[in-house]
Amino acid sequence: MSLQNIKSSLNKVAKSLATSQDSREYLLKNTRDVVILCSQSIISAHKGDLDTAKKMAQKANKLLVTYRKKANSELKRYLVTPEQELVEASAFLAIIENKPIPSVESLKVSNESYVLGLMDLIGELKRFVFDNIRVGKSKEASHIFEIMEDLYLHLYPFAMYDKILKEARKKLDVNRKLVEDTRSAITEEVRRAHLISSLNKINGNL
Repeated sequence: MSLQNIKSSLNKVAKSLATSQDSREYLLKNTRDVVILCSQSIISAHKGDLDTAKKMAQKANKLLVTYRKKANSELKRYLVTPEQELVEASAFLAIIENKPIPSVESLKVSNESYVLGLMDLIGELKRFVFDNIRVGKSKEASHIFEIMEDLYLHLYPFAMYDKILKEARKKLDVNRKLVEDTRSAITEEVRRAHLISSLNKINGNL
């Protein structure tokens, strides 16, 4: 019995696995930069520094283009998280600028990354609503809440794909609570604004 064929095959397999392992380590190490850049983009957007926010998102996107070349079909799962962060940052910027949320095709991310990124966006929108309420921009807050609620309603059906979309149902359960809390805050703000308006009218007639 000869092991020649087995040795040859195992050598090829070993080389392939070594290459995959190197690529995996490369992706794990470098995609953290994408996550950080997207986080910085969102922070800058919340502060109103849209120029910096755009630059950070664009830089993250360029890095992802490079990293995708290292990811074969077996390693694409390591791109889900950084792509997810890019979707969240890009969509948040679009909403702030009153532009359409980018499509999955324009962002060139996986379907999984796109849906999960939009689910994470709900939390940032709640924060943005509360930021507007704090500075007295009730109309802006109501507009953002309408987008937030509509987005949640569009995403809710994806709960059925929980086995494919990692933690989709859990994220949507959290999102439902975020939407409910934000609705309560918006309702309270509208009542407060009406009360102040009524008092001002009364004082003006005295």
